[in-house]
Amino acid sequence: MKKFLFATVALAAASAALAEYPEKPITIVVPFSAGGPTDKVARDLAEAIRGPLKATIVIENVGGAGGTLGAAKVAKAAPDGYTVLLHHIGMATSPALYRSLNFKPLEDFEYLGLVNEVPMTIIGKPGLPANNWAELQKWLKDNQGKTFLANAGLGAASHLCGLLFQQSLKMEMTTVPYKGTGPAMTDLMGGQVDLMCDQTTNTTAQIAGGKVKAYAVTTPKRLTTPALAKLPTLDESGLKGFNVTIWHGLYAPKGTPKAVTDKINAALKVALKDPGFVKRQEDLGAVVVSDARANAAEHKKFVSDEINKWGPVIKAAGQYAD
Repeated sequence: MKKFLFATVALAAASAALAEYPEKPITIVVPFSAGGPTDKVARDLAEAIRGPLKATIVIENVGGAGGTLGAAKVAKAAPDGYTVLLHHIGMATSPALYRSLNFKPLEDFEYLGLVNEVPMTIIGKPGLPANNWAELQKWLKDNQGKTFLANAGLGAASHLCGLLFQQSLKMEMTTVPYKGTGPAMTDLMGGQVDLMCDQTTNTTAQIAGGKVKAYAVTTPKRLTTPALAKLPTLDESGLKGFNVTIWHGLYAPKGTPKAVTDKINAALKVALKDPGFVKRQEDLGAVVVSDARANAAEHKKFVSDEINKWGPVIKAAGQYAD
């Protein structure tokens, strides 16, 4: 009888704790330094989600090792809903990039939902003779082995897009890795390198200002952003099935109670409809996902598909982070 009463009291206490969640600030871990695109998304999301969650949201930047340090920290955190992770495509590419990874993306987290997707663009130096996609294809064929393709470093969005771009074209280019998008863009605008594939968050202003040439977007459908609306998709240009976006998703440590993850997911869906959040994401060139894609099961399936997509691309290139 005492055991039954104890179990009943414990269950009631746990239920009460869940009902009162959250009782203290929630930390969103960003696995990159402050000021970058992922950090910006996290801070915009924190502003939008604190209302529906009725909680203070704290951003903690845990950079290093291509985002794997921050992800590992959340994987090992207490599964109580007070530490969550906002991560980008690195959640899917890390298993192939790192021979030794200290977390398992599909096993060590509760999936809370996707947040947004950021399209990418193929851009070139101002002095490149090609003025459109057809001319660029010809120029690339005429300059095989002499083309310099910039990226922001191993595992960066521009690196991943560049790998798939080369494989889709069945052409090899000389890749030039930089320590970040800033120096890569500077050298592209200065004509030291020829091409780069990078996020609209990093390229739209340069395209609109005529500082680089733009040739195509990496999404299946054309974009509506004024500076990018006339650009063809790579898919319609002959690279069938080419689809690269840099997406962000929200995760909790494995074992976080369903009642808690359900509350976070419900608040996320409210935040994704917040006009201010949507506008801020559009200003970054990002597209906020629908309710269906903010669903936990759909989120996990999407990441699994992305792991299967990028694993062979990275392994074929033989480029590893360790």
